[in-house]
Amino acid sequence: MTGALLSIQHLEVRYGDLIGVADVSLDVPEGSVVALLGSNGGGKTTVLNAIAGLIPVHAGSIRFNGEEIGGQSAFAIVRKRLALSPEGWRLFVQQSVENNLLLGATPLRDKARVATLLERVYEIFPKLKERRTQRAGTMSGGERQMLAVGRALMSDPKLLLLDEPSLGLAPAVVESMYETFERLHREGLTILLAEQSIELALEVSDFATVLQVGKSVLSGTAAALAADPQVQKAYLGA
Repeated sequence: MTGALLSIQHLEVRYGDLIGVADVSLDVPEGSVVALLGSNGGGKTTVLNAIAGLIPVHAGSIRFNGEEIGGQSAFAIVRKRLALSPEGWRLFVQQSVENNLLLGATPLRDKARVATLLERVYEIFPKLKERRTQRAGTMSGGERQMLAVGRALMSDPKLLLLDEPSLGLAPAVVESMYETFERLHREGLTILLAEQSIELALEVSDFATVLQVGKSVLSGTAAALAADPQVQKAYLGA
């Protein structure tokens, strides 16, 4: 394991007078899977959106590959090879599957790589290749999740942010998606995973941080946190 690919220190995010995240610190070592855990409203999505440049940072530091990226635009950040697969997918529902994937490659500097990346996504998700001409809005929830992840992979990220990838999906679909995430990890991708399903997330992660009311309250190895009774209390917001 090498040093931290992503390091967040005392992150604070505000929506006007409301505090979305008060004080979050965590490290994502290169080559690892890190789980960001907590109940609904704990701040997981806000943290990922701040990392990806979708919302402004009020205070604190976000360093990726040794560079401060807090305050940079989402387009600039994704060009640095950090991509987000968002909660709720945010697909272009009137566009075809393939057009959605190609839009994910927009930030690539080397456009000659688009065809290779597209074939890789189709190899990882054969169903997307079968449905390449289908409108995204007509797909099932599981297929939309595949498409959201595939679109993120089209930017060739070093770090993939996954926001609630199991939400609303059937157990068999969730199992298949998590098998894909484990494969991507084995192939060298670093992953930061925000997930309400604590058992599922800890099973695939190396490290984890638990959020409670916008603050990081526990961090450690996934194995240690899985055995810690405080995790369940913090996860439930007790």
